[in-house]
Order: sequence, then C-alpha cells, then structure tokens
Amino acid sequence: MDTIIEMGKISSRGQVAIPSGIREHMGLKEGSKILFLTEDDTLLIKKVTLQSFAEITKPLKEVMKKSKIKEKDVPGIIHRMRKNR
Repeated sequence: MDTIIEMGKISSRGQVAIPSGIREHMGLKEGSKILFLTEDDTLLIKKVTLQSFAEITKPLKEVMKKSKIKEKDVPGIIHRMRKNR
C-alpha cells in the first residue's frame, strides 16, 4: 500500500481540489463519487464504488426492513423532522 501525503486548501466557496497525484493514484475522474466521514478533528475522504455503496447502505436497509418504513414515506418523515428543528 502506497502512502501519499499532500496538502491543499479550501477555497472561499468551500471547495477542495484533490491533488492530481492522489486523483491518479485513486483512479478518481470527473463525476467520481466520494464519501466524507468526520470524527473529532479528523476528516476522511473515501472513494465510493458500487461495492462500497452497497456496504454503506446495507445497515440502513436492514433498519428500514425492521421499521417497516416504505420508501414513499421518507420525504414526509424528512419534512416533519426539518419542521421540528
């Protein structure tokens, strides 16, 4: 496993450019999906593939089956949650 360390900075619009060496190494192209994870002061960016997307959503799908929530109910639930904020 190769280790690459590069520094970047955040633009005034909150955008971050992934250095070209890292993009090439990870096979990231325009339109590639990435996932942002945070824990305390750590930010992790993970390349999302079809397989990893399935792994990420598997626990959510299991909870959905147990809760008997239907996909068509989700927009209403989100709307109610936002209203209660």
